[in-house]
Order: sequence, then structure tokens, then C-alpha cells
Amino acid sequence: MPYQHLTAFERGQIQALFAEGVGSNAIARKLGRSPSTISRELRRNGAKSGRYSAQRAQARYHEVRQESVRTRSLDHLPLRQYVIDRIFGGYSPEEVSGRLWLDYPVHPRMRVSHETIYRTIYKDEKLGRILIPLLRRRRTRRRKRGERRPARPLIPNRVSIDARPAQVGALERYGDWEGDTVLGRNQDGAILTLVERKSLLLLAAPLASKNAQDTARAAIAALAPMPPEWLRTITFDNGSEFAAHQRITEAFGVDIYFAHPYSSWERARNENTNGLLRQYYPKKTSFANMDHDILKRVVHELNNRPRKILGFRTPLEVFLEQTGALDV
Repeated sequence: MPYQHLTAFERGQIQALFAEGVGSNAIARKLGRSPSTISRELRRNGAKSGRYSAQRAQARYHEVRQESVRTRSLDHLPLRQYVIDRIFGGYSPEEVSGRLWLDYPVHPRMRVSHETIYRTIYKDEKLGRILIPLLRRRRTRRRKRGERRPARPLIPNRVSIDARPAQVGALERYGDWEGDTVLGRNQDGAILTLVERKSLLLLAAPLASKNAQDTARAAIAALAPMPPEWLRTITFDNGSEFAAHQRITEAFGVDIYFAHPYSSWERARNENTNGLLRQYYPKKTSFANMDHDILKRVVHELNNRPRKILGFRTPLEVFLEQTGALDV
């Protein structure tokens, strides 16, 4: 049976019985309450004189109940200022909410959920202008809880990464690739990137659009110089630009797999290399009139950059050790 708070009437009975000298156990039996409930009530709300006032106890009960209600907004000015200061200090709303319990362990009004912080930031236009740029993702509109992401388009004859040979994940050989596209501003063009998993060798090609046939042609042209033993598998993202993947298989006999939706870590080497490419082509860069020669120089520079995971050798050095000279 759930616990029921003492009522004002019960507190009046406690006052009358206690004034008559009745003990807490006897009061509990008369009220049908636990002895610990009565003794706790007398201990909390009894005066120093030894008397118990039902009116004072009821008023204190309402005060504590009001303070214990979780804050549903940032109207409490100390709380509001704390949230603003911490977000300016680099905290996420979830970190702010959790930290409040440590910094204000006995202040119930200094409590707020991270959902309330997010909701207030996006609802309050003035506060949003200040704090949204400081959030981790900086979205101008927050997706509602439970709101589904747009469904990925279907890819014909898609084979899941679950079916990929275990030796690919174990990096036991060369010739297993990861592929993705880096988009330009307003999706005006893109760069196809292909990264060999073990050597981290990068191949890249400009795309005028995310058309699947154009993407397949670009991938075939980029992979054509590779030795046959360096063309075993490719693991792609689930973008519609890879819907014509069978053309690549027909060209090289390479097996193609697709990562799980929204699981970029399954193509971690590709994602990391795309991040390096972004140093040269920051977000909001237009790819509409990309200079192919500049892209080729950027790829060459990245392939000649030492990598810790390769013992500070470069991807091109690893490739040449395995295959001999080839212009990449």
C-alpha cells in the first residue's frame, strides 16, 4: 500500500492526544498509523517547549511540498543564472542538471531536468540566441522526443555489414575499403571518399550531385588503378547515392556491404579521414565549381601525412611497401 501523508485532521488529533500525555505508540494505534510515522512527525514539528502545533506542522508541510516540486522552468533567478553560467562554461544541459545535485545538495529549488533546460532554451527566443550556439549540436530547431528521423531510401540488393567477413573487421589483410560522401554547402556538389581500412589510403573524386549512377562511375574511376588484390570489399554508408553499387561489383568483383543506419562508427576510418578532409574544405564550402587539381593535391597531402595508428608511417608508404610504385 503506498504511503499516505498525514492530513490536517490527523495532525489535529496528534496535537490533542499529545497534549493529554498519550505516547507516540498509542497515538499511532488510535490513528491506524505506523509508530515511526508519528514519532517522526513529533520529532520534526515539535517545539522546543515540548509542545506540538498542528497548524504550524501543516504550514511547514505545505512549504516543504512546494519546495520539493521539480522546477518546470528557469523562472527561479539563481537557477537560471547557474544554467547560463555553466553552459557558457562548456557544460551540456545534462551535465548542468546532474551537477546541480552536487553544488546544491540541500536546495530543492535548484533542481531542473536537462529536458526542461532544452525546452526553455528553444522556447525563449532571447535565451535561445545566446545559448543555442553554445550547445554541442547547435541545432536551430530541436527534434521532439520520439520524433523519427527521415527514413533512408531503399537500396536494391543491400547486404548488411553483419554478413561481412570477420577478417575485414580484424584488419587481417589489405583491400577492404570504406566509402562515403562529403557534402558541399546546400548539397551543391559532393566529394566521394574511399578509405582502405588497413593502410588508411584515401581515394577521392568530385561529384556534381548525389546521383547514384554518377557516384558509381566516380567510384569505378577512382578504384581502377588499384591492384586486384586491393579490391576485396567496400562498406558504404546508407545514402541513396550508393544505390547503384552493383555496377562497382560488376566492374571489379568486389563485395559491397552497408553499415547499419546512423552507425557511423562502423566506418570509423572513413569518418576520421573525412574529418581530415574538412580541414581543407570546411563545412559550408561550396563544391559547385571544384578544382579537380586542388582536390588531387589535397588527397596526396593526406596520403603523405604520418599516422599514429601506422607507427607514424604514411598511408602512401604502407601502400608502396605492399605494391610498389603507383601514382595515387
